Amino acid sequence: MSSILTNAAAMTALKSLQATNKMLETTQARISTGYRVGSASDNAAYWSIATTMRSDNKALLTVQDALGLGAAKIDIAYTGVNETIKVVDEIKAKLVAAREPGVDRAKIQAEITALQGQLVGNAATSSFAGENWLSVDSDSVDYNSSKSMVASFTRASDGTVSVSTITINTDSIKLYDAAVDVAPAGVGDVETGVGILDANYDADTGGRMTNTSITTFTVSTLDISTLTNNAADLTLLDNYIAGVDDSISRMTIAASDLGAAKKRVDLQVDFVNNLMDAIDRGVGALVDADMNEESTRLQALQVQQQLGIQGLSIANASVQGILSLFQG
Repeated sequence: MSSILTNAAAMTALKSLQATNKMLETTQARISTGYRVGSASDNAAYWSIATTMRSDNKALLTVQDALGLGAAKIDIAYTGVNETIKVVDEIKAKLVAAREPGVDRAKIQAEITALQGQLVGNAATSSFAGENWLSVDSDSVDYNSSKSMVASFTRASDGTVSVSTITINTDSIKLYDAAVDVAPAGVGDVETGVGILDANYDADTGGRMTNTSITTFTVSTLDISTLTNNAADLTLLDNYIAGVDDSISRMTIAASDLGAAKKRVDLQVDFVNNLMDAIDRGVGALVDADMNEESTRLQALQVQQQLGIQGLSIANASVQGILSLFQG
């Protein structure tokens, strides 16, 4: 039946064209944004996962920065300790030279004094971002020997998040401590409030001070200018050499610990970088549009749109035939 009130063919063609236009808009949006899932209405589950993982990736970027800062601090401390070892090596060599009878120990002491000043300078300048691990004041209210740096950001299966750290204890690394020196409480105890180079050594044995009733010296203040060739002075000089050698051993251990910490930080930096790349790939697999597929779909929909317009035009034109029934 032909009707001038209802054109079923035109209505069908119009709905088909509207559906094609809607799909075309979706495809054009995917091509312009690059996302297959650009909003929660596209796919709520994938959008939620992608949003959460992008947020975690931003946190990991901050972790990456924190690791870089921590690595720099470790590197500064390591460089300071390593250079200080070289200076103390020179002091030990001077002391060994002073062991030879007949040498001018006052002149050797002048060289040692200059080297001792260099020790203080090395420790004082080994600072980065306001932190100095080699020259400290453990009496300060904000002092903490445990230096922590953010190492990772973790999301558990239940959605809870946590931040883990890498911790370095500077008690065995510090070279100088401006705190009040606390002597050992008794035989076998060790003094506190000192670093490697301002710690007291037993003048009778050359070992670290473990008794309150002994004569002491430090690597930073020992003085050989008045020593003579008598047996007692030569024994004291030998003990100076033993104490200096002990400080070198302690600094070597400190440098090794810092080197190990630096290696761990470097490995963690590589892991975080790879983890961020993996998260990006995973999010991309969920929400990124396949441009090859979308471009092919775009061309097909454009053809369908043109055909739909022609079909609608034909359906509308068919009604015009009714007018011929009423002509002359």
